[in-house]
Amino acid sequence: MKIKLILLLCVIATAANAQESMQFFRPNDQLGVNVFETSKADTTPFKGFKVKVGGNFEMEFQGLRNFNTATPVTETGYTGNVTSLEKLTNGFDLPMANLSIDAQLADGIRMNLTIYLATRHHEDTWVKGGYIQFDKLLFLHSDLVDQIMKSVTIKIGQNDIDYGDQHYRRSDGGNTMYNPFIENYIMDEFATEIGAEVYYHSKSGLFIMGGLSNGELDPTVISATKIDSATGQPNSYNIALHGKIGFDKQLTPDFRFRLTGSFYSVNSDNSNTLFGGDRTGSHYFDVMENAAIAKGTTISDENDYSAFSGRLNPGFSEEVHTYMGNLFLKYKGLEFFGTAEDAHGRAITEFTNRQAIQYAADLIYRFPEDKQNFWIGYRYNTVTALLQGYTSNITVNREAASAGWFITKNIMAKAEYVNQNYEGYPANNILNGGNFHGVVLEAAIGF
Repeated sequence: MKIKLILLLCVIATAANAQESMQFFRPNDQLGVNVFETSKADTTPFKGFKVKVGGNFEMEFQGLRNFNTATPVTETGYTGNVTSLEKLTNGFDLPMANLSIDAQLADGIRMNLTIYLATRHHEDTWVKGGYIQFDKLLFLHSDLVDQIMKSVTIKIGQNDIDYGDQHYRRSDGGNTMYNPFIENYIMDEFATEIGAEVYYHSKSGLFIMGGLSNGELDPTVISATKIDSATGQPNSYNIALHGKIGFDKQLTPDFRFRLTGSFYSVNSDNSNTLFGGDRTGSHYFDVMENAAIAKGTTISDENDYSAFSGRLNPGFSEEVHTYMGNLFLKYKGLEFFGTAEDAHGRAITEFTNRQAIQYAADLIYRFPEDKQNFWIGYRYNTVTALLQGYTSNITVNREAASAGWFITKNIMAKAEYVNQNYEGYPANNILNGGNFHGVVLEAAIGF
């Protein structure tokens, strides 16, 4: 099955080479690196309706080791010590693949549909989501509207919420081309929700975005029956609001400066997944897991029940108010990307909000200057959070060093050494004194 999938993607890639590019579009290959929201540069002429079929495929070899200092614990219904870690060995992880279909419906109107063909969390095919993007509204036949739309973009659909800038650099199933490292942040901000976003772009480099969504990864029309502990009233499903303001400009031929601030806020939700909405899973496999926790499962199910290895979800399923600042600097081949995040929220059974704070910094050097198809990089990522039922904060720290090569604009290879530590967990928790470290290799294609 995996060989057939690779052959299918190769055939599609050959056909894709003959396809024309889309308007206001982020490429799936190396050309999409360091692209954030699509710009208003109208550089692709409209030549009628057309469809672009694209895809991504990645394969990893993992050489990680783990340990912890947790007190042995047995539980009724489980076999053995539930705080012991599974012993790791060197080997290949489950490959992941995406399929993307983009259609140029009219001049300045584009549609996207992305499908997860096979991922760690959902090993069968799932639709990630889709959206329609308007950069022109020529069908309204209004000179005033045409003038306004030279600075405005409208996106509508079930799509990746534009909270923060890190989601533009994360790995998404088989699509790992934009990420200079193997994995995403420890606290991974990603969810697809039904909603709309409106962008205003100034020629000065300033831009602003306002958006609203249903706050749900899995929408429902069934009235709530659960009681909110904080209000004593039946749960309500409020609209989630998010926004971004920023400045992004190539100040000189060698220097680009980008600074943004974002927020996401919802007061009451059915089950918010902003920090747990990834339907593909982590790219570190089984690093801090115990098979006994998955009562009644088989080894083949491990990829699913432990899909988010190495990540931390603060559990803000009922209420979320979170803010992120991002700084991106690029001078020739040297890049810095920084993140500061302050999140507050709670579950429906909690009376007050808790806090989770995340900081991260990436330093990347791409070379040679004319192609920048090689890179070396270093990331530091730390999260401090108060988890539900805890009386004091826990901390998770990660250091990662990477090196990579775009063999062509569609083919990438990278290697990473990672070291991650867990601090502040109770003695009877599997993460007490936890650590995993080692090397992961990855090859990927994107077209």
